[in-house]
Amino acid sequence: MPIRTLLVAAICLLGAADASAQLRLPNVQLPQLPRVTDTLNPLLRDSGRLLDRTDIGDLGAARLKQVANLLRQHRDVLEPDPRGEPVVRHEILAWSPSDASLAAARAAGLIVVEAEAGASTVVLRVPGQIDTAAMLERLRQLDPEGVYDFNHVYTGSAAQPMEQPSSGAPQPLPRAANALKVGLVDSGIAREHEVFSDARILPWGCDGKDHPSAHGTAVAALMVGRSDRFRGVAPQAALYAADIYCDSATGGSAARIAAALDWMAREQVAVINLSLVGPPNQILERVVAGMVKRGHLLVAAVGNDGPAAAPLYPASYPGVVGVSGVDKRGQPLPEAARGPQVMFAAPGNQMVSAAIGSPPYRTVRGTSFASPIVAALLANDLRQPSLDGAKRAIADAVKSASGNASGMQNPEVGYGVLGAKYRADPSAFR
Repeated sequence: MPIRTLLVAAICLLGAADASAQLRLPNVQLPQLPRVTDTLNPLLRDSGRLLDRTDIGDLGAARLKQVANLLRQHRDVLEPDPRGEPVVRHEILAWSPSDASLAAARAAGLIVVEAEAGASTVVLRVPGQIDTAAMLERLRQLDPEGVYDFNHVYTGSAAQPMEQPSSGAPQPLPRAANALKVGLVDSGIAREHEVFSDARILPWGCDGKDHPSAHGTAVAALMVGRSDRFRGVAPQAALYAADIYCDSATGGSAARIAAALDWMAREQVAVINLSLVGPPNQILERVVAGMVKRGHLLVAAVGNDGPAAAPLYPASYPGVVGVSGVDKRGQPLPEAARGPQVMFAAPGNQMVSAAIGSPPYRTVRGTSFASPIVAALLANDLRQPSLDGAKRAIADAVKSASGNASGMQNPEVGYGVLGAKYRADPSAFR
């Protein structure tokens, strides 16, 4: 199938020193549009004002180039699937396989990698001399009732290795049933940043090592950060933060996302933010469906591929709260996705969040930074996973949303805009 290169036109990105920030699948989404990058832009100390230049470029071509570079630079651990999507080389995912299914997989020459305790996803390693796609088709024929897929890679936050500042031990987390907590599946957080000085953060992943990133830090700050000049939505909440990237070429795989969600489920984290996008994946779909069925609210960015883009995931899975972004006037971002997957919108432009290094705050833009605002708001109304509780939390959010007088869900802002007052205006940081 040929790669579509329809481009999102006239999309404004702030800044000349942008760092890649939208967590997304770094490839051509067939038959979807190439992804557009969320941006984080530095505050200019010397001029005392924010960089406000608008750059309009061939973002789709840049994304295609990034895809090619990614696969070329990491061909030892990544390979393209038949549609051109990067996947972990020689790996197949199985959903809750039976003993008979695992026996058949071993008989076919696959190596069964031990799954994490409590995990429903098993990684099957394909011997080097066998084609991964061919083996996947063979598995599906051997076990028509089973669920198998590639181990797709969802990447984008830290394309280059980032300095790893030292980080203190996490603060004690509340264990009471009604304690306020919220989940984050993202990249690493610079926990030594001033906005997290009083934050209660429980990290997961990377074998206990810190891999701070610009994206994870900015998203986490919007949820639980607080300082003299910045306030996130719920600084009093405990943040359960899963780093699924760990500065690895295979970071952000479907298997890591599934494992992170399994951890969140065991910890009874009711509301979880996922500011990442990518292709549909059968294993990830099953994991998400199980979470939704148990009364969790998964909140996800709808992506920045433009109004005509095909749906991205996990925001487009049934039951997921898809979030788009708006500017300070409440107008949808021109690059934001449209469609029935949009349930709410939140500030996603002309706003500031925490950054790594100097300056410590930067402007951010994109649906990645709208989603955590909605997640933190919903977390206050849903302290424990509950189907009825989740329905009530959504109903209350619909009532409080603004910018949609009809009261009916629309493809631009869903039921309306939430959290407008939490947009940290750049003028306050001049």
